[in-house]
Amino acid sequence: MNTNTNHTAASDEQLVEAARHGDLAAFEELVARHRDRVYARALTMMRNEDEALELAQDAWVKSWQRLGQFQGGSSFGTWLIRIVINLCLDQMRKRRRHPTESLEVLGPDSRAVVRQLPDFAASPVDSLERAELRQRIDAAIEKLSPNHRTVLVLHEFDEMAYKEIAKTIGCNIGTVMSRLFYARRRMAFLLADQRECANCVVQAGV
Repeated sequence: MNTNTNHTAASDEQLVEAARHGDLAAFEELVARHRDRVYARALTMMRNEDEALELAQDAWVKSWQRLGQFQGGSSFGTWLIRIVINLCLDQMRKRRRHPTESLEVLGPDSRAVVRQLPDFAASPVDSLERAELRQRIDAAIEKLSPNHRTVLVLHEFDEMAYKEIAKTIGCNIGTVMSRLFYARRRMAFLLADQRECANCVVQAGV
């Protein structure tokens, strides 16, 4: 591909190949296609807009520097998400002062039940209720450990299959399934606990 090619009609793989040969316009097209997803993933992981923006930018710098390492074993989008997820995990480990309670130690008699997370898609409910639900979900996600948050984000938000998640974060499918199980379990516990607290406040007339 030369610089006169219509980049918008090219595939990601064609754009990567062109960018490897110095075509900056090709790389700019890749950024335009994937920047929203990269930022959204960083924001979901970090829960902070400034950090998410900085890490998203870092991901693009690293992707440019590492284009030669992209072998096409997965899609460019998956490879890119792997970069931003790793950057987020590194940042989370640096800022964490106290380890999150291990989810594996939760007993089987816990109030947590194995169930799917609430639907993140828009539903025909009042906007205030949606905002409150979003806040509860955000608060619960922030309490997850980095590893459990990662698999939850990739599966529930990116809708990745277990095999793709395993390839993205570099572990086996069994580990992905285990982490997702405990992440969902912990989320159900946290969201149920917050609902109960809210009900107590209402009943008390606060």
